Amino acid sequence: MPALSPTFSFILLYVANPPASAAFYADLLGAPIVEQAPTFAMVPLREGVMLGLWARPGVAPVATAAPGASEIALTVASADAVHATHADWAKRPIAIAQPPTTMDFGTTFVALDPDGHRIRVFAPGAA
Repeated sequence: MPALSPTFSFILLYVANPPASAAFYADLLGAPIVEQAPTFAMVPLREGVMLGLWARPGVAPVATAAPGASEIALTVASADAVHATHADWAKRPIAIAQPPTTMDFGTTFVALDPDGHRIRVFAPGAA
């Protein structure tokens, strides 16, 4: 019998208000909310990969990591695209944790969602 091969399909973030977080990510990513309830919401990141937003009090087993302990990373094509995305997001009510910066892996900036989760935008190898 062949071994099962799980398919990567979700990133889950534990949030205070799933509908509000879904609206934030739907607007930020230009993506539809595909599922929404008081305790869970879902927005597609790309075909076959979803961002699940789960109400923190209902997480089982109990969530132990604080917001900001991990990141969602979004790739853009160039350093110019990093700067343009940063300029667009800076006009919105989005907290910027790190302005555009050149690092070992490329040009990047970091924003925070309403729960303090990090959203890194970067262009690999771009300086």
